[in-house]
Amino acid sequence: MSSIAWGAAAQSLPQQSDSGAAIPEIIVTAQRSAAPESKTPVAMSVLGGADLEKAGLDTAGDLGARLPNVYLQESFDGLRIAIRGVSNADVTEKGDPSAAFMVDGVYLARPQSQTVSFYDVERIEVLRGPQGTLYGRNTTAGVVNVISKAPAPYFEGNANATVGSYGTRNAGAMVNVPVNDMLALRAAVTANRHDAYLRNGQGTPYTLGLDRDDRAARLSAKFSPGHGVTALVRYDAGRDDTNNDSAVPDANFYSGIASGKPVWNDDSTSRRLTNRFRAPNSVPEQGYSRKKTANLTAELAWDLGPATVSWLGAHRHFEHDYLYNFYYRVAPTVALGTRNDFHADYAQDSHELRIATNGSGPLNAQAGVYWFHEKATALYDFRDLQPVGLTPYYVFDSDPVDARSKAVFGQATYAIAPRLRATAGARYTEDDKSRYGYIGYQQKAAFNPATDLRELNAGAISSHKTTWRLGLDYDLSPATLLYGSVSTGYKAGGFNDGCVSGASQVVAGSTVTCPAASGVPADTLVYRPETVRAWEAGLKTRFWDGRASLNLAAFHYDYRNLQLSAETVVNGRPRYETTNAGEAAVRGLEADGQVRATAHDRVTYAFTLLDAHYTSYMPDSLHSWAGVKLDRAPGRTLALGYEHGFDLAGGVLTAGASTRASAAYLLSVPTQQLQFRVPGHTESDLRLGWEPLGGRWSLQARVRNLENEVRPLTISASGLTVPSAPRTADMRLDYRF
Repeated sequence: MSSIAWGAAAQSLPQQSDSGAAIPEIIVTAQRSAAPESKTPVAMSVLGGADLEKAGLDTAGDLGARLPNVYLQESFDGLRIAIRGVSNADVTEKGDPSAAFMVDGVYLARPQSQTVSFYDVERIEVLRGPQGTLYGRNTTAGVVNVISKAPAPYFEGNANATVGSYGTRNAGAMVNVPVNDMLALRAAVTANRHDAYLRNGQGTPYTLGLDRDDRAARLSAKFSPGHGVTALVRYDAGRDDTNNDSAVPDANFYSGIASGKPVWNDDSTSRRLTNRFRAPNSVPEQGYSRKKTANLTAELAWDLGPATVSWLGAHRHFEHDYLYNFYYRVAPTVALGTRNDFHADYAQDSHELRIATNGSGPLNAQAGVYWFHEKATALYDFRDLQPVGLTPYYVFDSDPVDARSKAVFGQATYAIAPRLRATAGARYTEDDKSRYGYIGYQQKAAFNPATDLRELNAGAISSHKTTWRLGLDYDLSPATLLYGSVSTGYKAGGFNDGCVSGASQVVAGSTVTCPAASGVPADTLVYRPETVRAWEAGLKTRFWDGRASLNLAAFHYDYRNLQLSAETVVNGRPRYETTNAGEAAVRGLEADGQVRATAHDRVTYAFTLLDAHYTSYMPDSLHSWAGVKLDRAPGRTLALGYEHGFDLAGGVLTAGASTRASAAYLLSVPTQQLQFRVPGHTESDLRLGWEPLGGRWSLQARVRNLENEVRPLTISASGLTVPSAPRTADMRLDYRF
């Protein structure tokens, strides 16, 4: 396994055998301007495109266990991101994440569209901690930014193919063409498939999920007409046809759930990955998920000498259809089968105009304005819930859900002394959300006013916040940076399903009301913004003639109104509800780096300590969760990786291994007072690569999750549990031209 096992090193292992083995510097844009990673006063991990390809990490979920204090986990309902114990589970069209996921600097609002394939990637920057000043709202936990390769002024191309276990078959290609001195074009494509990891033990002929079937393409153009003007335009489109039935009952991992005290069981990996649930009320159908994306991004920069003016604009369209067969626990010892049909259409537009100073003077400043708009239509219907008193079709129809955000921001760094710099920044954000829709109680899929009922399901909320950052950084030596900061973050408030008794609204041309029997208190329909104040101190250093590195970060967060989401029952009817969890505290220590003993030997390491817990939280009116750990917050983790290159006749054989050991952590369902403890575990990877000297091709063989142990990634209030991947093996061939 390459050094990206713990992200501090994002460059490929050198092939030359000279005595120098200095760690190459990485240029990042974490502070929205290009700077060496070792001189950027932010806790971050950088994953280089070459090492991503070596290790076969081509989705966000692949990265989750390979970054300090970061979990990126792909669930049936989208990507879940947790950084330093902070995450959010509301992946519906009205929800927001706690960590922003970006592609080429553009925020992706929907977690379902964040399960993208990585291809032709320059690097991935993962910033830990609130980034409310330069990146804005919904970054209380941090930022993940995937940066694609831009067209270059020279000709190059490559092609790759991968085969492996579970029927893995992947292929990709790229070509870069300089048309003339001003214009360069780049095209990249990818296609990826593997069979399901899950097994069907339900007695039906249908296949289950944790499979893969996606393809995507990107065309980029870079135009440099002179006079300091540069334009970069990217268009990409993709399709994903995986199976959405990617969960098993929580009983595959735990016993004693009915008693309210789940205990880890001793099932084998094979049994954990087998869905044996047979619903007493319904017969499953073949599950599916069909996603289509089309995205246009444009960047324009004009270097005016003292400053550069830049604009980043994007339009993204995402369409999603699926059929999902739910495992739905309605009582401690009773579970139903529920078929869920879904269709949604999302369109988002964003624009950012920014001006930043140039030059090497004592002042480095930037300021800008930001605008975002997302419009979504979504239709859910749930079947087979007649045993709980509902109609054959229980429908949620929203048209539209509208989210708007605008902000103004600025940040400046001033050199107080030759080695001492001070930073101050602030951002003011306004957010507006609304929904027009209804909840339908229907006999069939189509609404019939003669037999069916509708009740209002609409909401609106506005919120605003000023976030800020103050920091100092000091060069202890030319190779050592010491920094400290205090910063704040903000996540917009929102609304829940339901209505206030007597309310009415015109939806789809007709008036829909809220019957008295369905009404809920107005204060339960909205939840407040989530905020955080974070103190952080860190050190980044290179030593041993630049052949070793150490990154240290110590942090303390105070969270207010932490947003938690789960299924719940309101007036006897299932709903998805978000509440504010009072207060939480997060503190910890991170250390990571690498050592290059020779040009062919590289060791990577990372160690984390984390204490993330509620300080004030009452899931109900009876129980206090003060002191209970936040989800996905192991007290300690340790990761080690080693890679060695052997000079053989005609080439270099590279062997690598990495392992990560994690202490136990929790996955909780507060609405049911359930705490699922995931035991401590290790996960190890192996890699063997061959590259001939001066050759155009290379070969990689990889094994991931050598232990072949699986764990729950997510557990819903209804008992749906998404497992991690079992042991997999593959071989990749690359050819460059």
